[in-house]
Amino acid sequence: MAQLVQPTVAPLERPPAWRHVVEPVPRATAFYTRSWRRWLAGRSSDVPVVRPTVLLGGHALFDEVVMAGFRLTRSGAGPEDIARIEQEALDALAQYGAAGWMDAPAAFLPEPPDLGAIVTRADRTRRVAYERWSFESGYEPHAGEPGRKRWLAYSANRQASAWVLRHEEPRPWLVCIHGAVMGRPVLDLAMFRARWLHQDLGLNVALPVLPLHGLRREGTTAAFPGEDVLDNIHGFAQAVWDIRRLIGRLRQDGQPVGVSGISLGGYVAGVLAGVEDGLACAILGVPLVDLAELADRSWPMDHDPAWRRVMALARQLNEVVSPLALPPMLPLDRRFIYAGVADRLVHPRHQVLRLWEHWDRPTMQWYEGGHVGFFRSPPVGRYVAEALEASGLISDARH
Repeated sequence: MAQLVQPTVAPLERPPAWRHVVEPVPRATAFYTRSWRRWLAGRSSDVPVVRPTVLLGGHALFDEVVMAGFRLTRSGAGPEDIARIEQEALDALAQYGAAGWMDAPAAFLPEPPDLGAIVTRADRTRRVAYERWSFESGYEPHAGEPGRKRWLAYSANRQASAWVLRHEEPRPWLVCIHGAVMGRPVLDLAMFRARWLHQDLGLNVALPVLPLHGLRREGTTAAFPGEDVLDNIHGFAQAVWDIRRLIGRLRQDGQPVGVSGISLGGYVAGVLAGVEDGLACAILGVPLVDLAELADRSWPMDHDPAWRRVMALARQLNEVVSPLALPPMLPLDRRFIYAGVADRLVHPRHQVLRLWEHWDRPTMQWYEGGHVGFFRSPPVGRYVAEALEASGLISDARH
């Protein structure tokens, strides 16, 4: 399809940084006020209406502080970078359309080869002993794909890794996919309650590190997800590639394999559910499904007309790596979602409910909290255990 290069428009002056420092309190206060209005009016919707508490307001405030941090730390691309990003996006849209990937996104994510050699070594955090697995990713963007040379230049990212907890005898596996700015063993193992999954529920657990996270980001200032549209697409494609190779290796002992993802990892798990056949389950927590929608709210360039054009292109290009563009390959009773009613990062209605609808309304668990409130939520813990039991990965969820 032919694409027109838009004329360059000088960016407007960006809002002062102090605005991002002070805005969390009024934003959280507005959410708390709206919650009381809905509660007093007794309104019902797809998102449960719960009695607003000070704790719930605190969850919303914490999320807003995190969002403000994103706005402060992302200084915004300059005019030359935006022009380059826009042209790459236009070129990619033409290539993807000609290849048929826009209409058949699964073809954009080919099945990777079997995993070769893995280097393992024992390690531990203060509370959990685990193994570090390391292997060559082998991922490369398609020939001629915009941004290919830049992505391959991220040398540390070529080495994939995972934190692994396994029993001596064969057991079912759960692959846990972390969120943004994670990819460190202490944080990943804690957020997924890996010791509980491994010791109490009896699972083998593998926690892969996403592209440009943890040690895979060494030597570069690039970020995934970030402002660069093609880097984001390559990041999702490589994440799916790496984890599919890992899943293939885990299946060699004949045990079932399920996936669980939180936030950005929920996005990746949602894509995996649309391309990887035979998964025992897909459990998505506070799942991101629309990166452009989040960018609109968290990146400090929404006032720039050139950036608005980039975002319009990104919405189209993201279809080749979107969980909303791929029908899930799992049966309905193997799809699970949990989300927070006060989540200010992954919007319950604009993000989570869209996945729920796309997945034909599977069982879902709402908890009274913000984006990271699932970590200590008893209802979420019970829901995850029951999902694992319903999927046949464990025999008794009453742990």
